[in-house]
Amino acid sequence: MADRRKTDTSDITIEEKLRALYNLQEIHSAIDRINILRGELPLEVQDLEDSIMGLNTRIAHFQDDVKDLEKEIAKKKNDMAVAREAVAKYQAQQNNVRNNREYEALSKEIENQSLEIELCEKRIKEYGAEIVEKNEAIEQAGVTLGEYESDLKNKQQELEEIIADTAKEEEQLMAKVKDLEDVMEPRLLNAYEHIRQNARNGLAVVMVQRDACGGCFSKIPPQRQLDIRSRKKIIVCEYCGRILVDPEINQVSTPEEA
Repeated sequence: MADRRKTDTSDITIEEKLRALYNLQEIHSAIDRINILRGELPLEVQDLEDSIMGLNTRIAHFQDDVKDLEKEIAKKKNDMAVAREAVAKYQAQQNNVRNNREYEALSKEIENQSLEIELCEKRIKEYGAEIVEKNEAIEQAGVTLGEYESDLKNKQQELEEIIADTAKEEEQLMAKVKDLEDVMEPRLLNAYEHIRQNARNGLAVVMVQRDACGGCFSKIPPQRQLDIRSRKKIIVCEYCGRILVDPEINQVSTPEEA
């Protein structure tokens, strides 16, 4: 299949270029209106999706923390059981000691093991409180997650309905944009796109209205208006940089009018 090539632009007049620029602007403005109709929904949907992902990650971390704390509690309970067995063993041995030194040594071991039991009980209580706190955080995050998911579902449905309503129109407009871009020289198209990106409301091409720029509303001298109406060269507003066209730009001049 042959490659699609851009139309030769060498024989296109300035007037035709201006008309193409104006038509391109009109189409882009129509596409912008579609995007305005969609409003902030695409960004809101993306923000909600990011928030849901973050909440799921947070909940997973809390759940992992709870599991780790439960393991620590089980370990401390085991340590307590071992310590209690040691206390019982040392107490039994105290009944068979031969002197005070042995008795005092066993008493010291019993004291150490009793302290270990107290410490384990303290840690178990602390870990239990942390588990309660983590579970409360999980529950709260779960409530928020449910709200986000419900909100996301509604916004996705709303966005899908708007897209469905405007998809065909947008597709047709984009096809017109492509057709116009194919007949415009790259340098001019790049200049148009640069102006459009930096201009308020995406307006790169504006009409002269009431002797003023249709973009920034600055007054345009009469001689410059004559130059604009002549369509012999591309003229930009000296204040805002937008491309200026006359209100009759889409009216093709006849030989008699010329």
